[in-house]
Amino acid sequence: MNDAPEDELMRALHDDHAGALWSHALALTGGDAARAEDVVQETLLRAWRHPKVLDQSQGSARAWLFTVARRIAIDGWRSAASRSEVSTDLPPEQAVPDDTERAVQGWLVAEALEQLSQRHREVLVLCFFQGFSVADAARRLGIAEGTVKSRTHYALRALRLALEERGVSQ
Repeated sequence: MNDAPEDELMRALHDDHAGALWSHALALTGGDAARAEDVVQETLLRAWRHPKVLDQSQGSARAWLFTVARRIAIDGWRSAASRSEVSTDLPPEQAVPDDTERAVQGWLVAEALEQLSQRHREVLVLCFFQGFSVADAARRLGIAEGTVKSRTHYALRALRLALEERGVSQ
């Protein structure tokens, strides 16, 4: 069997440089054996396509192989980085609620509250907006708890009517 010069060159290349090239590729890929194999295979393929660079009289074949392997690893890293995706349990940005509707409703409620009598407005502000209990509101206003309950009932009814006049429905 007569070996072609390219085959002899590849055999010599393998014998002289494969172990060192494999170690170098493994270091370049951070220990990823599969990627290192790909780097070595592509490097050897390029060496086979350009046999003149392996001529020792022109310079170090190993230096050329290591440079090519480094470039292949960098190109692989760049292409992987450009298409990598980040996966998280949360969306990348939190949706910001549109508070416009809430602001408009607040203005409508404020306008409707202005239409109420002073007594009705006081009990609603104390009980609903400031969070006082019926007993606390009664003490602050100097009236009976039953009166606070009664005024709250009629104030809510009047407020509902004022809001309906402004187009706000339940």
